[in-house]
Amino acid sequence: MLFTRQDVMDFIQQEDVSFVRLAFCDVFGEQKNVSVMASELERAFEYGVSLDASAVAGFGDEQKSDLFLFPDSSTLAVLPWRPTHGRVIRLYCDIKYPDGTPFELDCRNILRNAVKAAAAEGINCNIGTEYEFYLFKTDENGEPTRIPHDNGKYMDIAPSDKGVNVRREICLALAEMGIIPENSHHESGPGQHEIDFKYSGAFTAADDATTFKSVVGSMADQNGLYASFSPKPVEGESGNGLHINISPSCTDGSDIYECFMAGILEHIKEITVFLNPVEESYKRFGSHRAPKYVTWSNENRSQLIRIPASRGDDRRIELRSPDPTADPYIACALLIYAGLDGVKRGLVPPAPMDINLYKASPEQLASLEQLPQSLSEAARLASESEFVKRALPSRLTDIYTGKV
Repeated sequence: MLFTRQDVMDFIQQEDVSFVRLAFCDVFGEQKNVSVMASELERAFEYGVSLDASAVAGFGDEQKSDLFLFPDSSTLAVLPWRPTHGRVIRLYCDIKYPDGTPFELDCRNILRNAVKAAAAEGINCNIGTEYEFYLFKTDENGEPTRIPHDNGKYMDIAPSDKGVNVRREICLALAEMGIIPENSHHESGPGQHEIDFKYSGAFTAADDATTFKSVVGSMADQNGLYASFSPKPVEGESGNGLHINISPSCTDGSDIYECFMAGILEHIKEITVFLNPVEESYKRFGSHRAPKYVTWSNENRSQLIRIPASRGDDRRIELRSPDPTADPYIACALLIYAGLDGVKRGLVPPAPMDINLYKASPEQLASLEQLPQSLSEAARLASESEFVKRALPSRLTDIYTGKV
């Protein structure tokens, strides 16, 4: 449901809401928030709530550091783990300068611009995410350890899967917030889990992904555990991936899947630093079903892009290289721009690699293009990319590539 400003004000009165969390993300997709009393929300809608940009990662320094948060009424959600008396709701915010112009490093606005650019070409992109995470035990002081919560394996059941109740609480909390998980299960690593979401509009998908990570952290903490989204938290075990499923469609009814996929393949190396922004990201590539080569195939989990078996309107492109440290807004924006470039230029993908790349011979692998193998390599490719320069503010690219 898309709530209007008046809907939110009515909800506050009718549902005993005392506090409102005004949420936003820094340039790395880490959620931040400021709480206001419900009585102050009308003023926040009208005039915004100020924040110190110099105190937020990547937003700027002390000079001209005033920014304002303006609540987006359509993102209303109750925080179900907070008290029912004196409820707490959350609203995502748009970030603006004092003169009302959009802040160029607001990642929600970056994605909004990408969605608009695609719509101008008659293209819509539905996106669904698959997030993996580990649950670790905490010590006597509540501090995280590196001891996995269990020793379960892929799709195990209790008692091997000790996280089943935590996943249940996560899914129920998300459902109360209007986000319905498609499925959940234990993953391959000890203490590792996966929760998947059905596709929605790109903007909703990114908002929901940000909400999801905060819910996982809160539910884990309430169970005396620590949730890790690190790309490689346990040496020698499966890393955490963020598989992004994209279903592009065109208003004229034309089939744009192959061109869209070709655009992603064309630009994937240039945008990898944004999809895999930490050093640990590159320890994940090439093992435990994480990709290493710029290839695609049908129903093949050894590839960068998999076209899953599907029925009806479930046809999609599954990109398997991103990990959960990626900012979902920036990731979705770049994938939309890359696919859109492929459609505009009529790009054609290479032939599918219908082999298991983990069992392929050195001769078969020798000619294949590889993803960047280090953060420094990925940063260099992004800083040299004309495509990235067109897609993202230069300040953002400089931050991700270590120039500031």
